[in-house]
Amino acid sequence: MMGILNVTPDSFSDGGSYGDTEQALAAARKMIDEGALIIDVGGESTRPGSTEVSVEEELDRVLDVVRTLAAEGICVSIDTRHAQVARECVKAGASVINDVSGFRDPAMVEVAASCDAGLVVMHMKGEPKTMQDALEYQDVVAEVRDYLAAQALMLEQAGVDKSRICVDPGPGFGKTPKQTVELMRNIQEIRHLGYPVMAAVSRKSFIGWAYGIDDPKDRDEASAQEALMACELGASVVRAHNVAATRAKLEELRPYALIGIGCNMPLVKTNPGEETEAKISQLNMAIGDLCMLPDTQVIDISSFYESEPAYLEDQDRFVNAVALIRTGIPPRELLGYLHAVEKSLGRVREQKNGPRTCDLDILDYQLYLSEDPVLTLPHPLLNERDFVVKPLLEILPGHMLANGTVVSPETVTVGRAYRL
Repeated sequence: MMGILNVTPDSFSDGGSYGDTEQALAAARKMIDEGALIIDVGGESTRPGSTEVSVEEELDRVLDVVRTLAAEGICVSIDTRHAQVARECVKAGASVINDVSGFRDPAMVEVAASCDAGLVVMHMKGEPKTMQDALEYQDVVAEVRDYLAAQALMLEQAGVDKSRICVDPGPGFGKTPKQTVELMRNIQEIRHLGYPVMAAVSRKSFIGWAYGIDDPKDRDEASAQEALMACELGASVVRAHNVAATRAKLEELRPYALIGIGCNMPLVKTNPGEETEAKISQLNMAIGDLCMLPDTQVIDISSFYESEPAYLEDQDRFVNAVALIRTGIPPRELLGYLHAVEKSLGRVREQKNGPRTCDLDILDYQLYLSEDPVLTLPHPLLNERDFVVKPLLEILPGHMLANGTVVSPETVTVGRAYRL
C-alpha cells in the first residue's frame, strides 16, 4: 500500500491540502497508521494539461518532507520526472523513484543505475501538458505492455537489477476513460512481464466516467473497488489517497489458486489429424465449468501445450493448460468441485497416470500448505512436470509456491511440452 502525499498547490484532487511541511508530515504519519507501507511524495502536478515546474521549486516542496519521513524510518517514494529531484531525494533517504515519464530521460536512467532505489516505470504518451492530445491506439493493452517491457529491459541493460523494477500502466495518462477501463480489466497481461504491477487508480477521471462521480474527492469508495479488482487480476502495489478505505476494501481479496488442466482422450470420436482440436475443445468445456464455480473468477488461462505422456508412456499425447483463479472456496471443497467437473466430462479413474478425458489438479493455493494424501499442496510433482511448469510460468513468471519454492524449468524431468 502506497499512500499519496502531494505537496503541491494544484494536484487534481488534493492540491493545496497541506499548507506547510508539518501538515504534510502529519498526513503521512496518519497514512502509515492506517496501513500504508510507502509514502509517495510528489512536488509537481502531472494532471492532464498541467505545466512543468522548475527543479528548484519542486525540491523546495519535497526535500524536507522526504528527509524527515526517511529519518523516521518510513519508506519514502519520490514521485518525479526530473533526474536532479530524484537524485537529491535519494540522497535524503528516499527508497523509491516513481517516474511518470517511464525513465525516458537518460539522466534519470543514470540516477537509477547509480543507486539501489526501487523504480516505478509508468506508461504515459507525451508529457502531462499534452498527453490527452494523442489518444490513438490499435490495441491499448498490447501497446502499453510492450512499452513497459521495453523500458524495463532498457533499465536492466543499464545495470538495474530486475528485482528493483515495478511497472505502472498509467491509468488516465494519455488514455481515454474507455481505454483506461480496458487496460485495467486486463492487468494480467501486464503481469505476464514478470514485474510487480502497480494499481494507481485512486480518484482518476476514468472512475468519474465509469461510476458517474464528478468530484474526485467523492471517488474513494469506487477507487478502492477498482484497486481490489486490479489486485485480483495481478497488481501487487496499490497507490491510494484514502488509505483506510482502500485497505478495508482489500480485505475482501480472495486467495488465488492455480489449476492444472489436461486431456488425452476426447469424449467424441475424431478423424485423423483432429485429435488435438478435440482435446482443446474438451479443455475449453472444463474452463467454462470453472467459470461457473461459486465465488470464483477465472483470472487467466495459459496457452495450450501438447505434451508427451509422463510416467505411463504407452498412451496418446496430452493437451494441457494452467488456469489462475481467485476463489472463496476452501481447498478441500474446491477439490470436490473439480472432481465433479471431471466426472461431467467422462473422467474414469481406472489406471494410475493412465488416459483421461479430463484431469483437473490444484497445483498451488495461496498461503495454504497441506500434507494430506487426498490433497497435498503445493502439488508435490509440480516442478518436475514440463506440461505444468511451462504454462504456469507463461502466466506467472517467477512464481513462488505457497511453500516458498520458486517454480523453475531447471527442475523438469518428465512430460516434455510444446506450445500449440
